[in-house]
Order: sequence, then C-alpha cells, then structure tokens
Amino acid sequence: MAIFRYTAKDFEAHTFTGKITATDQLAVVDELRKRKLIIISIEEEKAATFMPSVEQTAPIKVEDVILFTRQMATMVDAGIPILQTVDALQEQMVNPSFKKILAAVRDDIRLGSSLSASFAKYPKVFDGLFVNMIRVGESGGVLTTVLERLSSYMEKSDRLKRKISGALIYPSVIVSMAMIITVILLIKVVPTFSGIYASFNRKLPAMTQVLVNISDALKNNFLVIMVVIGAIVAAFVAYQRTEKGAYRIDGLKLKAPVFGELLKKVAVSRFCRTLSVLLQSGVPILEGLDIVRKTIGNRVLEGVIEKVVASVREGESIAEPLGRSEVFPSMVTKMISVGEQSGQLDKMLVKVADFFDEQVDAAVETLTSLIEPFIIGFLGIVIGFIVIALFMPIISMTQMIN
Repeated sequence: MAIFRYTAKDFEAHTFTGKITATDQLAVVDELRKRKLIIISIEEEKAATFMPSVEQTAPIKVEDVILFTRQMATMVDAGIPILQTVDALQEQMVNPSFKKILAAVRDDIRLGSSLSASFAKYPKVFDGLFVNMIRVGESGGVLTTVLERLSSYMEKSDRLKRKISGALIYPSVIVSMAMIITVILLIKVVPTFSGIYASFNRKLPAMTQVLVNISDALKNNFLVIMVVIGAIVAAFVAYQRTEKGAYRIDGLKLKAPVFGELLKKVAVSRFCRTLSVLLQSGVPILEGLDIVRKTIGNRVLEGVIEKVVASVREGESIAEPLGRSEVFPSMVTKMISVGEQSGQLDKMLVKVADFFDEQVDAAVETLTSLIEPFIIGFLGIVIGFIVIALFMPIISMTQMIN
C-alpha cells in the first residue's frame, strides 16, 4: 500500500486535492473515476507501511472491534456519513489504543482515503477478511449489510473460541497448581523428613529412597533444570516459527487424540462460516478462498485450501479437492457439492457451520467430562505417592517398636 497525492476537477471546474491510500496508481484512477472527478495529476507520496506504536504495544480486544463494527453498522444504516461515524465512534471509545487507531483512520478518510484502505493499514486489528468485506461493501453500496454480517460472524467466531479456551482453562489451572504444590513438597517438605530419616541410620524403603533422590536432584539442580526447561521452550518456539516446524506442529495438533478431532471440527466450522459470509457479501469464490486460507490459522489446512484454489482455477469444483483431504468429512464435501450444483453454496455452508458448531459444543462437554476424572486420578496418584513414601519409614519404625 502507498499514499498518492492527487489533483482533480469535477464537471463544474472545481479543483480538488487530497490523498488516497492504494496499491498502485491504477487503483487511484478507479477510485477517482467512481467519484466522477477529472484527473489532473497523481503522485506517489510515501509508502503507507507505518503502523502506530500503540498497535504494536497494546493489542486490541476482539470485543472492542465487534462493538465498533456493530455500532458502525447502526450509524451507517441511519444515514450518517462514514467520516462522522468514525469520528463519533472514536470519541466514545474507551480503549485508548483503539481510540488512537480510529483517530488515524478518521484522518485518512478526511484526506480522501477509502474506509477499507484506511483499515488495511492495521492488519493486527482489522484482518484480511474484515478489510476485503468492507471493500466489497463500499464498491457494491451494501456497506450496512456487510457490517452486520461481519459483526455477526465475529461474534459467533469469538463465542466458539471462548468455549474452547474455557474448556481448557480449568484443567490447565489445576495441572499448574498441582505441579507447583508438588515442587514445593519436593523442595521444602521432603528434605525435612529426609534429615529425620538420616538420624535413624537405617536403610530407607525403596519408595522413600526414590522420593528422596528426586527431591535432592531437584533441590541441588533447580536452576539448571529451569534453564534446561527454558531452553527447550525457546527451541520449540523458534522451531514453530519456521515454515517446516509450523507445518509439522499443526499436523500433529490435528492428529492428537481427542484434541485433534475437536480442532478438525473447529476448522471445518470456521472454513464454512468464513467462506459463506464472504460469498454472501459478493466476494468472488477464488478471492474468498484465498482470504479463508490466510485466516484459517493452521498450516496444514492452508495447504489444503491452496490446492482447492488451484483446482477451482482449473475448472474443478470445491468439493472434489476437499474430499481428497483427510480433514473434511465426506458429509461436508457432499453437502458442499450439493450446494454448488444447486447454486446455493453460501446457504449450504451456513448449515454445515451451524451443524459443526453444535458438534464442537458436544465435543467440548465430552472433553471436559474426560479431563476431570483424569486430573483427579493423576493428582491422587502423585500426592498419594508422596504421602505414602514419606510415612513408610515411620510406619516401619512403629512396627519394629511394637
């Protein structure tokens, strides 16, 4: 994206100057022609790749973007001009980071930039799906409808994400607390008992000796162990950031027991709902698939959708390459095939997405019911082992005295 300064006249010979953010000069020409202006000159001013530091240091919550989109749809539907709408919404925005970004968007619009081009400068806040749908709404004169669809889509996606994260928070917290308590027991409590047992001058039971050895190793090498764990985590993160590493890790996620099936259902639901929203808004099928590919969030699935795009370019249907993948169930591909043949692909995709949303709800409940007894059993074994190992020497000494 670049900023272009233009000079143009209308049919009444009034001269206008301003700035437009676009990919190239042809895009600027198209925009000015839509405004029914006679072009005098167009000059590129500077690249528009700078992002305000506020976006990089203070991430914007999804809830703020959803609320902004919903309110914008209401105001645009009421006939309020875009510039006044953005100005009013940025004034009432509570989040200071988002407030500054909206102020910058307002200034860009005032200088002649389109709404979609202004949003495109902030990809961490307004992703490719958001920007492309706004662009379609502007060009087709259906901005209100697009904003309503976009806000509804974002709300459903955020709700789905919250369900999954909510199902994982409970076991994560319990396991973390169990690990912390276990480490405290091994570092603080076990050495105290170990000192008492050393005064007995007797051989400890095997279970107690194993526990003492673990405690000594952890206490004497705690910093080394932490450094090793940190190095492993850093190496894993670095590997995940590589193309090859990200692809392999994303593939393992889809193949993981229990979680893998849940992730597949989430991916199918997201694919269908995103593509349906784009098609309903008037985005061409190839462009829609490319947007879905960039927003799907899994490298393996990106590869699958990339093959779908290549097949569609060659005249093949969407259902056929999806059916050859191991991610999309046959039921999904058959429903998509029916939607393509009947010319109602967008409606069929919505039905598939709704069905898999229900499947995700059921899978999350099943996952929660499976994890709880597993965690309880795991904690019982760990804590029980420590307690029994600590008191076995005392029980042995009591039996000898008796």
